[in-house]
Amino acid sequence: MQFQKKWFALSLLACAVQSVLAQTPAVDNLPAIELKGQKDLAVQPDHVAGDFTVKQKDLIEGATTIGNALEGKAGIYAAQYTGGVSRPVIRGLDGARVKITQNGGDALDVSSVSPDHAVTVDPNSAEEIQVLKGPESLLYGAGSVGGLVNVVDNKVPTHMPDNGYSGRVGARYNTGSDDMLYSGQTVIGLGDHVALSAGGLHRDANNYILPKDLQTNGRRQPETFARSQDANVGLSWIGDKGFVGVAYSERHDRYGIPGDNAAYGSCILNNTATGFDKGSASCGSDTSDDDAISWINLKQKRYDLKSELNDPFAGFSKLALQANYTKYQHQEMDGDEPDTTFNSHGTDTRLVLTNTPWAGWTGQFGLQYTQQKLSIGGDESLMDPTNTQRYSVFGLQEKQMGQVHVQVSSRVDHQKIDIQQGETNPDAKNFSGTAYSVAGSADWEFVPNYKLSLTASHQERLPMAQELYSNGKHMATNTYELGSDDLGTEKSNNVELGFHFDNDRLKYNVSAFHNWFNNFIYADTLDQFQDFRLIQYRQSKARFYGVDGDISYQVSPVYTVGLFGDYVRGKLVDAGNVPRVPGGRIGAKISANFDDNYTANAEYYHVFTQDDIASYETNGQSYNMLNLGFAYNNRFTNKLDYRVYTKVNNVLDSKIYQHESFLSQVPQVGRNFTVGVDFKF
Repeated sequence: MQFQKKWFALSLLACAVQSVLAQTPAVDNLPAIELKGQKDLAVQPDHVAGDFTVKQKDLIEGATTIGNALEGKAGIYAAQYTGGVSRPVIRGLDGARVKITQNGGDALDVSSVSPDHAVTVDPNSAEEIQVLKGPESLLYGAGSVGGLVNVVDNKVPTHMPDNGYSGRVGARYNTGSDDMLYSGQTVIGLGDHVALSAGGLHRDANNYILPKDLQTNGRRQPETFARSQDANVGLSWIGDKGFVGVAYSERHDRYGIPGDNAAYGSCILNNTATGFDKGSASCGSDTSDDDAISWINLKQKRYDLKSELNDPFAGFSKLALQANYTKYQHQEMDGDEPDTTFNSHGTDTRLVLTNTPWAGWTGQFGLQYTQQKLSIGGDESLMDPTNTQRYSVFGLQEKQMGQVHVQVSSRVDHQKIDIQQGETNPDAKNFSGTAYSVAGSADWEFVPNYKLSLTASHQERLPMAQELYSNGKHMATNTYELGSDDLGTEKSNNVELGFHFDNDRLKYNVSAFHNWFNNFIYADTLDQFQDFRLIQYRQSKARFYGVDGDISYQVSPVYTVGLFGDYVRGKLVDAGNVPRVPGGRIGAKISANFDDNYTANAEYYHVFTQDDIASYETNGQSYNMLNLGFAYNNRFTNKLDYRVYTKVNNVLDSKIYQHESFLSQVPQVGRNFTVGVDFKF
């Protein structure tokens, strides 16, 4: 602990030294580093090599969840739980180690409590999704060793639209689930300084169609339907010195839970809580509601406030304030009756200062406060009510030193969790802890177009409430969960080495990484009855290492070909293999730009068998995936563009079971077609 505190103190001292050096006259002649990235917070630093952004065009052509939006990028898988829920798995890590933020702030849903719960950040209304693996990730959270996913939207307008208005509207249909989705977002100028935004989404999808080889008991996978309605409105005053704005969003989702099995409802633990009591009156005996449909009824209301002030005082170029309040509820339904109700009320506030160049160093300092009150009631009350509060201080500085671009960042999180003791956790104790994280990166362009990158970090993650206090059944993931209120801070030392090249025709990015964990928190399976598992949150030393990358080459003015692949190995030093780590993958892509209007693409990849498995797991099955796409772009007028597109997904009708999901026994959708149109104005 002393070693880590010293490193954190040194990083803060470095920032202080930069401030002192800033007083020298030579600073006035140093060029400012161009900042880019998230437009509606403080100006963001340049992303380091290895970070990447998914743009709006790619999101609107098929992304229904955050996991779907990122799936297929090197190193990223999507753990599917139903037609309405999937989460990204990055370099074998998921959950709290792949934090999802909205405009840099906490989403404040309950997706972190269990992966089958929907992430309420909608990719269809996003302007872009950033995946941050370098020092910049510490601006938004610590412990996201796999990567931090930041979804950027414009629900609070940050600038006046060109020509008085801007926006997009679109519709698409997918045959795999009869999925019809309408979405749109617009900003309208009301005079010279006031902008109004409005948008929404409507989605209606049935249970999805299985590959033909799996249609022995029916054509569709039961309880995989998904229905969503999302609406938002925002209003901002925008001037030369900055802006201030508010927004209101409301969301209502209903989606099936394919893993829920009433037969497991009667499972109880033995006297030592190390396994199920498999007597005649226990597991598998309750079949009274086998025909009832299991589904989730989710409702959320969110209020956002954002403000930015340019040149607030000497030495700083921007002051940004962001706050939101979220009221969330979902009910896990058994037919028409709610079995379990999750209620969450939360607030998140961020204050960020962007400094002008200090001896050539540019960056940010900030404060963040997050509070979430969570209660779970009903048949599957996993834990008693909790109140989690987190206080954070963070900073990042960057500088161009000749051919080397350097970033350093630090973050301190202090977390308190107060639990209301009850029947579920009669002896539970409150939690309090502090985590210290530091990160640094260097990108060296040693000759034009060639770049070497080195990223290193020490990150600490404080345990979440469900890891500490769970004690009950969670039928949606087929688990009985036991927490451990003596869990300590999870700590990791991480290093990544990358090699990058980019010119007019050839591009490639290859990275090798290694993560060493102390007190790695994982769900250890103690016992299993059919698909129902008893898990307990434990800690162990762990190692993750692997490689991922992609390469593309423009063989002609029309065609570009590429290769991509990834591999990760996760080991518990004293307890075997890490659960739910995906198998390796290798694939190829070809894209064609026939002219200014017509484009096409094809993608094929093979996922290898995963046989480095944890206790009670079965091997992850290999499969082949082939996807095709075609699009036509044109414009009606100078102010109205349109895009018509079609995709064929899983052309081979492959049988896909996702080892990285808690519901690895549930098959995924078979061959399906997507057609859509999108208008941009």
